[in-house]
Amino acid sequence: MDPEIRIKRSSRRKKTVTGRWIDEKLIEILSPTDIDDEALQPIIANLKRRLIAEKERRQAEINDETLEQRAQVLNKKYFNGRLHWNSIRFVTNQRKRFGSCTPKEGTIRISHRLASAPSWVLDYVIMHELAHLRVQNHSQKFWKLVNRYPLTERARGYLIALSIESDQVKEA
Repeated sequence: MDPEIRIKRSSRRKKTVTGRWIDEKLIEILSPTDIDDEALQPIIANLKRRLIAEKERRQAEINDETLEQRAQVLNKKYFNGRLHWNSIRFVTNQRKRFGSCTPKEGTIRISHRLASAPSWVLDYVIMHELAHLRVQNHSQKFWKLVNRYPLTERARGYLIALSIESDQVKEA
């Protein structure tokens, strides 16, 4: 899969050119306005190569077994090892959600889109779904459990931004 490239130029950006994934199919390149297209092309090629390699490395590292290990660590640290589930796995059919939990079946599903997210974001989503094993709604009691994870607010902000950018890409 060859991702689409979107170039965003800014007069506030003076020297550096950076790139980031917007969604699975789009890389956004942030560039100063005074770099011409010809000079930008080799930089874009290098950034694209690095971003794809990093994404592939990360996805190879993160699999269902890794999810299980992370969930066990979070369970021990924040729930005193008291939670039990039958499976936790990545799924490809969650486009609008980042995770889901069916407490009666003990199943947790995490969107494959998070395989390339920062580890602290993935941990937050796992923590969120683990909390649903205890509290099956989004009540104050539920959020009290989730907020034991110290990066909850930061991770939620990241996911909100990811959702907004993803919506903007679809509209464009």
